[in-house]
Amino acid sequence: FKQLPLEAKAAVAAGMVFFSMMLSRSYLAEKLDLRTRRWLLRLQMALFANALMLIGSLHVWRSTVTTFSRSSAASSFCFMPWKIAVFMFLALAHSSFFTLLFLVAEEPYFFSLAAYTCLGAYIILIFFLFTLGSVEQAYKFLAGRGTKAGPVNKNRTVMKPVLAVVLTAVLTVVGLLNASQPPTVNSVEVPVHKLPSAMNNLKVVLLSDIHLGPTVGKTKLAMIVRMVKALKPDITVIVGDLTDSEAEIIRPAVEPLGELNSPLGTYFVTGNHEYYTSDVSNWFELLKSFNIRPLHNENVKIVSPKSTDDWFCLAGVDDIEADVLRYSGHGMDLKKALGDCSSEHAIVLLAHQPVAAKWALQERPDINLILSGHTHGGQMFPLNAGAYFLNPFFVGLYKVGQNTFVYVSPGTMYFGIPMRLGSRAEITEIILHSP
Repeated sequence: FKQLPLEAKAAVAAGMVFFSMMLSRSYLAEKLDLRTRRWLLRLQMALFANALMLIGSLHVWRSTVTTFSRSSAASSFCFMPWKIAVFMFLALAHSSFFTLLFLVAEEPYFFSLAAYTCLGAYIILIFFLFTLGSVEQAYKFLAGRGTKAGPVNKNRTVMKPVLAVVLTAVLTVVGLLNASQPPTVNSVEVPVHKLPSAMNNLKVVLLSDIHLGPTVGKTKLAMIVRMVKALKPDITVIVGDLTDSEAEIIRPAVEPLGELNSPLGTYFVTGNHEYYTSDVSNWFELLKSFNIRPLHNENVKIVSPKSTDDWFCLAGVDDIEADVLRYSGHGMDLKKALGDCSSEHAIVLLAHQPVAAKWALQERPDINLILSGHTHGGQMFPLNAGAYFLNPFFVGLYKVGQNTFVYVSPGTMYFGIPMRLGSRAEITEIILHSP
């Protein structure tokens, strides 16, 4: 093991942490109390992420520091400050995952914002270093120099990391500016089969992936609530990932939710991040105190104000991650959630992940509309491509079959990294039309 390169040691460490996570989920989930499980899960996730990042950090250091140390730039008075800057940049990026353990409050700490900003820039920088390196190798191969040991062009070697750093800096600033803007309001009209004519033009406001935690606090949530109230929805739904922290710690930041006053109610279903907090029961109680009803594998009748005979079924399922984490008493149970929902009335389902939406339609193709989130629209380049290929529905409105629609929100805020590249935060105004 001592003879392995640092990258290989980091990979072994990541594998060991991942193995310990699997053991914890399989054998310790029901033996540990919630608080211990919460800390263990977060610590394991932070260590796993940092072990993987260490492989990339070594590459960043060699590309942006070691490369310059072999050139004339090493004698410049700027070289030492540059080494310190790169070291601090990497240290902040690595520390971002630990802010969930120690730095969550009513409003974000500056350190948390800086750390997650560096994490976003880190991801972009890794991408460009890898891409430019691949392009360079491809050029050498196509030029017939792939196997020749010719002289190294020092200018080209130095220019590659310089170009990567410049592109990263530009995109980081653009991403920060984009994410700092209020969410856009996107109005979508959806025909709902068997929706009563008395409920035509019913307005549903969809919120998703707010991620109250290290980088999203009370001020941003209050802004979202003001925007929702201005839309005057009949119903407001929050389809998961409202939070990344325990209810007790972040309770002051949640208070603006108490101002939501949709006449037909405000409803909530869990996302995967609610289960990462290991505090779902307390979150349910807190939301109920704000007149927000959690739909824990259950449904409600949304009755028309004009006639009690006109109604549709609004159902919600637990996030599928509850099954993976073996979270006691939770897990997607579509049969239970739709127990009172017959195909004689319109059915609208809240399910956080698009994968859950796909599974739900396979089991109950008579569902008319599913509202999801989770993907963030990829949130930022270059993660967009991965999110696109990993989800059966990525973002926006999809028609499935003859009478079913799925809408996937790109998220109302962002997770951790306060950046948006190739996506935009959104509050969705969904207008339901009867046939």
